Amino acid sequence: MTASGSRVTAQSLLKALESAIGYHFRDSSLLEQALTHRSYGRDHYERLEFLGDAVLNAVVAEALFRLFPDLPEGDLSRLRANLVCQDQLVSVATELSMSRYLRLGEGELKSGGQHRPSILADTVEALYGAVWQDADFETARHVVLKSFDQRLKAIDLRHLPSAKDAKTRLQEWLQARRSPLPVYSPPKISGAAHAQSFEVICCVTDRQIETRGMGPTRRAAEQQAAELALRQLEAGPQDKTS
Repeated sequence: MTASGSRVTAQSLLKALESAIGYHFRDSSLLEQALTHRSYGRDHYERLEFLGDAVLNAVVAEALFRLFPDLPEGDLSRLRANLVCQDQLVSVATELSMSRYLRLGEGELKSGGQHRPSILADTVEALYGAVWQDADFETARHVVLKSFDQRLKAIDLRHLPSAKDAKTRLQEWLQARRSPLPVYSPPKISGAAHAQSFEVICCVTDRQIETRGMGPTRRAAEQQAAELALRQLEAGPQDKTS
């Protein structure tokens, strides 16, 4: 492909991303910077990511504040943390097909950086920061809400996220009943280097419970296994005879 052909292809890709987010940049260099990893060049996305993180947190916080006028601060904070976490941002990145647009150095490409959760999440935040710089905060707010509106509407207050993670809650449940702590197996790792999947088994031996968790990291797999074990414990016979 000729150099001019490459430019046309790159411009087409950028226009596709602009259409997906519902905003067209006046300064396309800001969009290019938001998509550029430090392995590719000096004008990378990290400063824009800093701005985008602030936009995202402010917009989601305000949306939650208006949606749930009776919720206390602690519950609002947990809901916000659950919405702006890496997993949610990777989900947004997947919806926008962000891996198609990333500009990565050769080494990062070979190691599958275009699929790495941390890079995808950071790029989404950088994109929000770039919109803020190219236009204004209100425009950035609309772009954020375009991705998060359905996620906000899907919140079920009957299942508020806990302040404590599943492993901590499982440990406390067992300690309160003088039961041995759970045992987590070494992770079984599968998949290519850029898209690994971890599988962990959680054993609660004296309750004869064994659950299996999977996730993109060992921690995520352990958390899922702990959550499943806790659900079984809470649904079954409660305390042992002391």
